[in-house]
Amino acid sequence: MYSNGKSGFFYGYIIVAVAFSIQVLAWGLINTFGVFFKPLIAEFGWSRAAISGANSVAFCLLSLTGILAGALSDRFGPRIVVTTCGLLFGLGYVLMSKVETIWHLYLFYGLFIGIGACPTDVVLLSTIVRWFYKRRGVMSGVAKVGTGLGIFIMPLVETKLILAYGWRLSFFILGVAALVFIAASAQLLRRDPGEKGLLAYGIEEKTSGDSNGDEEGLSPGEAVRTKQFWMICAAYHTVGWVAMTVLIHIPPHAIDLGISTIHAGGILSAIGAVSMVGRVFMGNAGDKIGNRRAMMICFVISASALSWLQFADRLWMLYLFGVVYGFAHGGLFALISPAVAEFFGTRSQGTLLGIVASTGTLGGTAGPLVAGHAFDITKSYRIGFFLLVMLALMGLALVAFLKPIAGEEVDKMNKGA
Repeated sequence: MYSNGKSGFFYGYIIVAVAFSIQVLAWGLINTFGVFFKPLIAEFGWSRAAISGANSVAFCLLSLTGILAGALSDRFGPRIVVTTCGLLFGLGYVLMSKVETIWHLYLFYGLFIGIGACPTDVVLLSTIVRWFYKRRGVMSGVAKVGTGLGIFIMPLVETKLILAYGWRLSFFILGVAALVFIAASAQLLRRDPGEKGLLAYGIEEKTSGDSNGDEEGLSPGEAVRTKQFWMICAAYHTVGWVAMTVLIHIPPHAIDLGISTIHAGGILSAIGAVSMVGRVFMGNAGDKIGNRRAMMICFVISASALSWLQFADRLWMLYLFGVVYGFAHGGLFALISPAVAEFFGTRSQGTLLGIVASTGTLGGTAGPLVAGHAFDITKSYRIGFFLLVMLALMGLALVAFLKPIAGEEVDKMNKGA
């Protein structure tokens, strides 16, 4: 017999806590690489496009290997995948302390950190939706609060470390912390409730059938033959493009405007702090009004904030941008995993979320590179930032036209298989 865990503490909350903690450290580091731009430029004289390129390589590899990580997690479980990649992720940061040439930057940050980070979003979020039938949105939001907290904390930590010890020792300290913590935390992960003799939260007790009570839905082959899947992928591509361009280029943009390094990092912290509210609030909203409607709200807020950014040239204006954009930023990242489960089921959640996330990381790969290249040519972020407004509106249009997958479409695919 499988239990829904109502008689005692539900282990699914441990899964959420582990995901939250890993997101704080891993994505807090990934999303604040812009803090190291100025020290690297001062040391080596590299262009912003060159440094952004290493970040783009990392996100490209994260994108491609994220699909594999999701598939491996579907089959073998998240513990082995997250442990292995966590060791590589930490090693990448340790080796960043030894950078001497541009190819070192692309190898240590682009390759090691890019591959090492691949399971820290897809695998963790796909595991959470397996543990929760009800409250998927809010639990995914709680886990993604870790990313927001990381964006809030890490710029302050990194700035203080750099000022106190220099950028090389800072990379070393952060790498050791990541390596030990991620590998240790991953030992608590379990693929689904069946491994603990439980059912997903919200499923009543059963004596037969699938142990998880919710392992149904489309296969990867069936999902990719629906227009809804590619619309979600395209919408998430715009999310990744906008998010990483903002997180990578807002600090140097603020410094160019005469704002201090501390306050420039503070804008990132504002985005991270408010994104925590957005993740929980909009995740809960997705449970109540549906993930599509909740995502539309986030895209409207994001487009509004990015329009404001076109004119923001003072510290208070940039902080206001960070507050408004941060809410939408957090909400969109919290809603994507529940949205995939809502449209396609959890049968192949890791694989499908990996594909969707890969389109987001491809956007995150291209966005900072395009913005950095445009700056190098024009000495301004105006073109790069205006493009973000257009992409947010595109994402809104894609989500607005999403329709549920009709049962007849699934039957046709099954008969044609």
